[in-house]
Amino acid sequence: MAPTLRVVPLGGLGEIGKNMLALEVGEDIVVIDAGVMFPEEDMLGVDLVIPDISYLLQRKEKVRGILITHGHEDHTGALPYVLNRLPTPVYAVGLAHGLIGLKLKEHGLLSQVRLHKVEPGQPVRLGRLKAEFFPVCHSIPDAMGLVVETPLGLVFHTGDFKIDHTPVHGGPTDFSILASYARRGIFLMFSDSTYAETPGYTPSERVLNESLDHIIGEAPGRVMVATFASLISRVQQVLDAAAKHKRKVAVVGRSMVENVQLALKMGYLKPKHGVLQPWAQIRNLPPHQVVIVTTGTQGEPTSALVRIANRDHREIEVIPGDTIVMSASPIPGNETVISRTIDNLCRQGARVLYHRNALVHVHGHAAQEELKLMLRLMRPKYFVPVHGEYRHLVAHAQLAVQMGVAPENAFVLENGDVLELTPEGGRKGERIPCGHIYVDGLRLWEPESVVLRDRHLLSRDGVVVAVVTVDKNTGRLVRPPELVSSGFADPHEAQDLLSQASRALQEALDSRRAIPTEWGYLSAKAKEVLEEFLYQKTRRRPMVLPVAITV
Repeated sequence: MAPTLRVVPLGGLGEIGKNMLALEVGEDIVVIDAGVMFPEEDMLGVDLVIPDISYLLQRKEKVRGILITHGHEDHTGALPYVLNRLPTPVYAVGLAHGLIGLKLKEHGLLSQVRLHKVEPGQPVRLGRLKAEFFPVCHSIPDAMGLVVETPLGLVFHTGDFKIDHTPVHGGPTDFSILASYARRGIFLMFSDSTYAETPGYTPSERVLNESLDHIIGEAPGRVMVATFASLISRVQQVLDAAAKHKRKVAVVGRSMVENVQLALKMGYLKPKHGVLQPWAQIRNLPPHQVVIVTTGTQGEPTSALVRIANRDHREIEVIPGDTIVMSASPIPGNETVISRTIDNLCRQGARVLYHRNALVHVHGHAAQEELKLMLRLMRPKYFVPVHGEYRHLVAHAQLAVQMGVAPENAFVLENGDVLELTPEGGRKGERIPCGHIYVDGLRLWEPESVVLRDRHLLSRDGVVVAVVTVDKNTGRLVRPPELVSSGFADPHEAQDLLSQASRALQEALDSRRAIPTEWGYLSAKAKEVLEEFLYQKTRRRPMVLPVAITV
């Protein structure tokens, strides 16, 4: 009987970020990537969103390893949380290996994890499966695609890619490697869908050289360039432009500093002598001699740029005449907080250049013509678009059909959809639970968490606290209930409203017969009375928290 290949997407399908995909054949499971997604505004107090790995935990004896395509957070950020619960080897190339090591060290896990550094083309044995990495062009050095040998044939995964003939780091796209895989026959292909709706080609990273050169050369004062901490090629471009115009560069923000130090150590960054300096050594230079590289392009609350925008940074504040470059595209869902950051910088007298008013960023994902070229070259039997919102996946599947994939062999999946493939055909099988898991400090919460539910209630209608003082022997009230509120009503309105609510609660509690204190009953009664009274008066439902004092 022919084996079945099961494709189990755990993140990154129907959304941007949180990329994680499992391939299962018989007794072997191989996982590709383990990323995070940044929380949306309605995810109150949450730091990160990671994939739900319940499916893998139930089959942990089958999991042979996690293969990491590149070092971006949306492909590596969940590793500390995943490996805490699912000890399994991790395989990565070059810079991704270094960045993962930093992340695991920060979480105190480095000595506990089997983190393997591999080279492109080096076979990695994973049970009955065998994988190897091949280089692709993206917006970070050492970005990789993957080929996994299975009993059914080759599985080809592009990773995040674009076709760049003049990259800032590494070599151009090597079509001979791709052609060698295609000649062996591609059973299943996964391909990056982030820009599947965008016609044409994605420009090369090199087009930014001239733009950054003009911006840094013509700016009358300081230049701050904000970008992703892992976008090492962009940092190199800034260093080169600053050196040309005799400026010094300082890097600020913890993640940016750590990544730059790693890239220097590994040889990915090569600044001219004396250009890169600590902030303390250049802070007193004339503004026209200073460039600052930092994080914060997505409006992250704790990032250096957002702290500067909010006048909350310990060392740096905006000087009128500063030029601030937001060198990144907004991740969907972050537009509001990014706009707020730009507004706050402009209020302080800065000139802000971003994707809508200047050429300050080139993304790292293939547009339609590059996606079609990859499909034409690889000629897969089955095709699954990955890494994108649902409309991106649909657009990419349509491109695949145009390029010769049989319509019944192009599958648009969402997280939790299990695809089962055999040589005879494919079908969507079971659907597994696969929601968000929220990282909140040191805790992980599931979507139905009482904590998150309470936060939503608090954010919507506020809270009313009722302090009820009773005689512990009789259960009678010793004094009228005391009510205080927050986020519920205007202070002037609240005083009279809470007085009425206190009297209503006192009448309800006094009407019952005298019994020794039963706080469970008393709490439930107080909550019931107050919720009903406040809703009748305001048509709002604040969270009611009874507090007992016995005397």
